[in-house]
Amino acid sequence: MAMAFSEITFTPSVKAAQSLYGSRAKNSRFEVAEEQRNVLTEAEMAFIAQRDSFYQATVSETGWPYVQHRGGPVGFLKVLDGRTIGFADFRGNLQYISVGNLMANDRISLLFMDYANRRRLKLWGRVRVVHEQDDPSLLARLEVPSYRARVERGIVIEVEAYDWNCPQHITPRYSKPEVDSLLAPLVAEIADLNARLAAMVHLSGSDLIG
Repeated sequence: MAMAFSEITFTPSVKAAQSLYGSRAKNSRFEVAEEQRNVLTEAEMAFIAQRDSFYQATVSETGWPYVQHRGGPVGFLKVLDGRTIGFADFRGNLQYISVGNLMANDRISLLFMDYANRRRLKLWGRVRVVHEQDDPSLLARLEVPSYRARVERGIVIEVEAYDWNCPQHITPRYSKPEVDSLLAPLVAEIADLNARLAAMVHLSGSDLIG
């Protein structure tokens, strides 16, 4: 069987490009793989659940692609099951380009980045736009009560395929929580040294007084 992402992306023109640039034989292995990679495993579920942002691509009726950044607190993107993920669509600049595209063409492509560990996951799916009056219980599952943002709708994505990318050319970047975690041992060590220094100064002052 072929990996699901190769069935979606390896069009005749893509295969022609692979042949032109000498990678057709290498890429053909994706068309005879043992797994399709259209059902998320625990690894993908955990990775997605830890993201605080991702990039999404949609296509308009005129064929123009549109890439948009989506962000929120860690966990705002929900894994509903092995074939379904979703998120609360927060109020933005009111242009509605992505959601408008999705109302005409339900296909979407997502890119999840872990810059600190130089990992990235690509995902293809089909979208269902959910409003509160349509399915309030589902929308409630997507909400993030601790995040102060107005939820306008829910975006529910049925996973069609996914693929992990190699780390090549990913420049490491770190979020504030990641930086804080890396610096925590140094901060603790500095605090300990300051405490010892203060104690030594105090003892030295006591000796002088005596």
